Amino acid sequence: MDIIKDLEVKLKNTIEALNISFQTIRSGQPSPRMVEDIKIEYYGQMTPIKALGSISIIPPREIDICAWDKGVVNPIVKAIENSSLKITASVDGNTIRINLPTLTEERKQELEKVIRKISEESRIRIRGIRDEINKIVKKKEEDKEFSEDIAFKKKEEIQKIVNKSNEEIEKILEGKINEIFR
Repeated sequence: MDIIKDLEVKLKNTIEALNISFQTIRSGQPSPRMVEDIKIEYYGQMTPIKALGSISIIPPREIDICAWDKGVVNPIVKAIENSSLKITASVDGNTIRINLPTLTEERKQELEKVIRKISEESRIRIRGIRDEINKIVKKKEEDKEFSEDIAFKKKEEIQKIVNKSNEEIEKILEGKINEIFR
């Protein structure tokens, strides 16, 4: 595989992972992603909530989970309340209702720190990928597969792609911060 294509695929996956992890973080608006991957034990298997019921959003700040099996309602409630979301749930038959309180200024600042940390971890991953690809270029140069000029141009191209990915991470971060402080 072409090393530039390989780099682009790895960076795209890193940015997608960042987007997914940001969707699980609470902002001013509810999202099914906040709860869908929380796992509970169901017949001896760790099963995500999304496989045990339907999740819907009731504006402005409510998430409803309609469990398909009455037996999983209480384990779902426990899993949600024990999660890092710091929220409580109420039960109405097979429906679990989560009313998200408005975020306090202190909680918003905590969330900002969390998303900045996650963004930095993504940037670190990107630097690692860049270094890995640059080692491949250097090896090809040493093995005389690339001339010195071609190796230099490949490294420049790699850095441009990495810079573009870092800019994208910054845009995603700013968007999430705006969403939290809205």
